[in-house]
Parts: sequence; C-alpha cells; structure tokens
Amino acid sequence: MNREINPGWGHFSKYTFAPAILRDGFLFVSGMTAGSDDGGILCPGDIAGQTAVILQRLGEILAAAGCGYKDVVATREFMTTTDGYRKTADVRRKYFKPPYPAATGVIVAGLLRPGALIEIEAIAAVAKS
Repeated sequence: MNREINPGWGHFSKYTFAPAILRDGFLFVSGMTAGSDDGGILCPGDIAGQTAVILQRLGEILAAAGCGYKDVVATREFMTTTDGYRKTADVRRKYFKPPYPAATGVIVAGLLRPGALIEIEAIAAVAKS
C-alpha cells in the first residue's frame, strides 16, 4: 500500500501528486525545484543555489519518512543549462557522503516552473519498522 509522505507542506492537496510515496521499503520523492511560496523561483540564475534549496527540502522529506541522506540510493537531475553545473557537485557533497547515490543527469529544453534551472527527484531505501 502506498503511504504519502508530506513534511507539513499542506499546499499539496491542490496537486495530483504527493511530495513522496513510501512503498515496500522504498521512498519515491517527486521532482522538486527551488520554487518560492509566491510561485516564483528562489536563487534565480544560480543552479548551485537552486540545488541547495532542493536538497535541503529533500532532507525534510527524508526526515518525515524516518530516514536521511545516507539512505538515498538514486537521484535524477533534470537541468536546463550546464552553466555553473560543476558547482552543484560541491553542494551535493554537503548532503551526500560516500558511497554516493547513483545519479542521472539529463539536459532538458525547459522545466514546468519558470526560472527553474534544475529539478531533482530521488529514491531512498527506508528500513521497515
């Protein structure tokens, strides 16, 4: 059975997706951008800054599911630019420690949220309680 994980972000009731779903010991985290509460984007023009916002929010979801960054087994990054992308590795190192999760990076023509330079989704393995 699917269990929605929402770290208190009440605004998700208007969407047709959950922040994350826990199923059979795995946490599937929806793609996230650095969106602001007013519909804009945080850290405009700064892919590393947007990455930091996203990974901090990922931590909130992980905590709500009873796990942490060490439990992330895979990430997928969709980016609209490679300008400044190398700086995102330094951001990732602040959150993920070896062994790092498997990762996929995909360059896309655009993302749904205007101004978003990167969107990240993740999968974590959660200990069954």
